[in-house]
Amino acid sequence: MDFKAFQVRQVEKKVFERSVVTRCADELPAGDLLVKVHYSSLNYKDALSATGNPGVTRHFPHTPGIDAAGEVVSSDTARFQPGDKVIVTSYDLGMGTDGGFGQLIRVPADWAVPLPDGLSLKESMMLGTAGLTAAMSVQELMESGVRPEQGPVLVTGATGGVGSLAVAMLARAGFEVTAATGKSSETDYLKGLGAQKVIARSDVLEGSDRPMMKPVWAGAVDCVGGEMLAAAIKAAKYGGAVTCCGLVGSADLPMNVFPFILRGVRLIGIDSAEYPMEQRSRVWKKLSKDWKPAALSEMVEEIALEQLDEKITGMLDARLKRRVLVNLQSGSL
Repeated sequence: MDFKAFQVRQVEKKVFERSVVTRCADELPAGDLLVKVHYSSLNYKDALSATGNPGVTRHFPHTPGIDAAGEVVSSDTARFQPGDKVIVTSYDLGMGTDGGFGQLIRVPADWAVPLPDGLSLKESMMLGTAGLTAAMSVQELMESGVRPEQGPVLVTGATGGVGSLAVAMLARAGFEVTAATGKSSETDYLKGLGAQKVIARSDVLEGSDRPMMKPVWAGAVDCVGGEMLAAAIKAAKYGGAVTCCGLVGSADLPMNVFPFILRGVRLIGIDSAEYPMEQRSRVWKKLSKDWKPAALSEMVEEIALEQLDEKITGMLDARLKRRVLVNLQSGSL
């Protein structure tokens, strides 16, 4: 069976080319499930893979795409039947294993989540790994005892994929959300997602040169790292919790341990790649109901596979304003 795929090829050392090609299903890696991909989404890790970043992908030619949603074509396990709708994200998909930027993928059954009731394949990829990561962050805050009545929750990097979805989910869960962004032009957009207040990054960092800051946040979802993460921790209230899922600012954490010892603040790392399947399924079910953003369709731009190359460039240049939804079935299989 032939199918279309976005493929990255290495033409010489540190030189890579990207194009849409026709492939054969027999070329796909071994796995329990052959899945017809309906939708995928563009993530920063995909952009890195598409440019040959060895920290993401080492072997080429390769098809990126760490997200995929579609229908099972064939199954070697009783857990899934042809026609079942599934979400496949994380693990090695789109990194060492050909990913969701192809109309077909073959993967282990352990990577697949049955599509929950209340969520379409399209909606699942409007959310994608970014939505899963945001939901994991909200889940961890709530399990750490952070409650709406305790005060505002900060989201840093709020216009990014994880940040914007975290804003919407926290608002749906009843929290008073303060969104921090370096893009003042996106204030109305963030308030439309549910943020009660939008502040500049400089507002978060004001006074962050001190060991501890005035306690403001009941909790925080940090998507930036570095000084922003440190400032969120320093300004957390007693017993507050801060989740960490990004390092675009820096991988370093420039601070001391005072907030952890004197205020009992908790720092929680978020990793969606190896998130246990039982918990993963539970979070996807919440995303299909109570935590599904009301304005989900307004948060994405839908494209065809042939438009993907320009969007990868835009992501690397920080020019994208919305999440990118890739429609794999805009052409024939």
